[in-house]
Amino acid sequence: MSLFRRKNTTVEESAEAVSEEPTRSSDPEPETSEPQERTGGPWDVTEAPEAEGAYVDLGALRLRGRDGMELRLEVEEATGRVTAATVALKGSAVQLQAFAAPRRAGIWDEIRAEIATSVTRQGGTVDEVPGPFGRELLARLPVRTPDGRTAHQPTRFTGVDGPRWFLRAVFHGAAAYQPEAAADLEEIVRDVVIVRGSEAMAPRELLALRLPDAGPTDPDPEAEDDGRDPLRPFERGPEITEIR
Repeated sequence: MSLFRRKNTTVEESAEAVSEEPTRSSDPEPETSEPQERTGGPWDVTEAPEAEGAYVDLGALRLRGRDGMELRLEVEEATGRVTAATVALKGSAVQLQAFAAPRRAGIWDEIRAEIATSVTRQGGTVDEVPGPFGRELLARLPVRTPDGRTAHQPTRFTGVDGPRWFLRAVFHGAAAYQPEAAADLEEIVRDVVIVRGSEAMAPRELLALRLPDAGPTDPDPEAEDDGRDPLRPFERGPEITEIR
């Protein structure tokens, strides 16, 4: 497994964020859907089963290492803050971000609708379909190639509502549209452990990530939560395009 830092960039400067700026409160509880029942991972740190192999500690996320896996961290150039983790494997990739969520409600239904609206506004297409983690979005985003032609970037948006957290996993490359190419990355997502912490946070606040230590460790329930970003679904990841 290899690890390197990557500066944080945005693909669509004109794209709107899919959520409003979160409002701080002691226990925010908006009216949203019930969290989906999870029969497997990703796991909350309080429920994660014991598993063989060490985990990479990124603060709010624990990732289980695999042979051939590359870990890319999105880092804000101005602040040095880690905002996302991208796992690349066999030519595809999945971007992972964890956010605070209400105590008794899920937010994926609401976020999914906002992402679909944003994709459509950009001139892309989107289909909502069932997937291994529940309802998900298969999008084709218009992009401009270096030679000036229009291409479409397949992107697959998935989400999992957990106990007071929400995990967003965005698949790029062949994993966005080929189930067999997505299988290994989906297993990585299922092995993710989320450390929410006990701090009161507004829904959609980004759970704090950090650069890993020198080597992977076992999951640790202690973590700090000081991220404050809304969801941003259009940050660039490894991509495959269709020329039209």
